[in-house]
Amino acid sequence: MQVTKTNAMRMLDAKKISYEVISYDNEDGLIHGTAVAEKIGRAPEGVFKTLVAHSGPNLYVFVIPVASELDLKKAAKAAGEKKIEMLPVKDLLKWTGYIRGGCSPVGMKKLYPTFIDNSAERLALMAVSAGKIGLQMELEPAILADIVRAKFTELVKELN
Repeated sequence: MQVTKTNAMRMLDAKKISYEVISYDNEDGLIHGTAVAEKIGRAPEGVFKTLVAHSGPNLYVFVIPVASELDLKKAAKAAGEKKIEMLPVKDLLKWTGYIRGGCSPVGMKKLYPTFIDNSAERLALMAVSAGKIGLQMELEPAILADIVRAKFTELVKELN
């Protein structure tokens, strides 16, 4: 199957960065993170979702494991803000160029301050959206962090 290149893939190609594209069937409408992890045959700890939050006019990108929930207090601390809230889904395309379910940390309209959950540092490879529903890309966490100038930090809520 011929995969149409997304902005994220074109950006990685331009930098000659090695990554693997993994496509999955999204006809059933199940595009939430844990369903995607199952469809691509990866553990949920190795598949990450890209979330966009804001504090006033400032946007921030958070990349966390799909089965986890973003801790807004930890996110605000990482971003150096008092308070942070999720960007409304209706504003996602306008600010990032991506839609919900296909939002990649790579290739957004602008390079926003980006933070990756520190659990990724223990992984050889991590999967993130390739910029389109139905496509994931797998690459080394340190390489992803380098491309989007991300910091690794603690971002997720602790499980009780």
